[in-house]
Amino acid sequence: MTRIKLSDHFNYKKLFRFVLPSVIMMVFTSIYGIVDGFFVSRFVGETQFAALNLIFPFIMILGAVGFMLGTGGNAVVSKALGEGDEKKANRIFSMLVYTTVVIGLALALLGILLARPIATLFASGEKDMTVEEKAVLIDYCTDYARVILAVLPAFMLQNAFQGFFVTAEKARLGLYVTVIAGCGNILFDALFVAVFKWGLIGAGIATALNQLIGGVLPLLYFSRKNDSLLRLCKTNFDGKVLVKVCINGLSELMTNISLSIVTILYNMQLMKIAGIAGVSAYGVMQYIGFIFIGVFLGYAIGSAPIVGYHYGAQNTDELKNIFQKSLRINAVLGIVMTAIACVLAKPLSAIFVGYDKALLALTASGMRIYALGFLTAGVNIFASAFFTALGNGGISLLISFSRTFVCQAIAVMLLPVFFGLNGVWSACAVAEVITLFLTIALFVLEKDKYHYA
Repeated sequence: MTRIKLSDHFNYKKLFRFVLPSVIMMVFTSIYGIVDGFFVSRFVGETQFAALNLIFPFIMILGAVGFMLGTGGNAVVSKALGEGDEKKANRIFSMLVYTTVVIGLALALLGILLARPIATLFASGEKDMTVEEKAVLIDYCTDYARVILAVLPAFMLQNAFQGFFVTAEKARLGLYVTVIAGCGNILFDALFVAVFKWGLIGAGIATALNQLIGGVLPLLYFSRKNDSLLRLCKTNFDGKVLVKVCINGLSELMTNISLSIVTILYNMQLMKIAGIAGVSAYGVMQYIGFIFIGVFLGYAIGSAPIVGYHYGAQNTDELKNIFQKSLRINAVLGIVMTAIACVLAKPLSAIFVGYDKALLALTASGMRIYALGFLTAGVNIFASAFFTALGNGGISLLISFSRTFVCQAIAVMLLPVFFGLNGVWSACAVAEVITLFLTIALFVLEKDKYHYA
């Protein structure tokens, strides 16, 4: 099969072929990212399952720095490649990889120290537990977090390399690494949780091993001679470039941090309205949602290097081509994803909580409302990645921050006042619709500057 290059003209078929590995990679990442939840829910118990869902946002906040450096760096690296300067691209790429490791080590230490006080804060909203039961919940949260955070640098590298593989024109290799790491996580979870009965700690160890695989294998590949566009080399620290990368990737950092903070707000509301069952139900909805959102994220990751390359090469015709096709694809995907999620809400929920009829009914009904957000999520996610690839981190941040934090935080705090539990479930969909209006306005305002329409 002919290798697709960033410099090519993309029809629908070639565009699908190019982004497909990234889509599969993100879907697979989402699937093995929920493996812990599946095994803990099925083989351990509701308290440990709730503990996992309570503390996971804290872990994701720290790991989000990897997304920032990877996404922001991809825009700079792909632009350098589009300008024909491969040496510059590799110097920037190498500096970002080394910086990710150093920052990861510092954040790992900080996270391990803060794990218990953070867990205590998150559990403070639970009103139905005794003091002893709450202490056990906090212990579960703390132990799980510390196991994962011990390998935080690898987790951050894994996040960063997802985009760099695409920029290096090795999206398939990135997919293979993800599949290997994911299969390892499933195997380890089955072994440690279902067979050895190590409980939540076993799930944490399984995920940590998966992150080591996902972070170290790419590091080994890029450190050796290879036939991709990127390779680790000797480099110097460039503060100006790093600041540019951080600003450019700030939207992805804020997206992940915002999602984590909003999850905390959801959990706080659910603790008040539905108790620990509500937290468990929302955890399942998020797990299912990760898979569907993974399709949109995969497309955004896969198409962003194309946008960055042709912007750097000043090829406005191809930029218009990618922009128009991407909007159509994401609009259709939104309709399809929503329909599938609504139809399969009950069987998908049953995978996690089929053992409890009441919890299953609560989760499935909430999922059908929650899934309405998929209708517009694809266009919003693409828009954020599109402006990042153009080097406009400010607009990208505005879209992602509105989508994942401002609109959703207001919705989840306000809607339950009028609609109770259904207000919590509908907050995501309301936030996506509001953000879509913002996205359309920004597309119109910036089209003359970037000539994509």
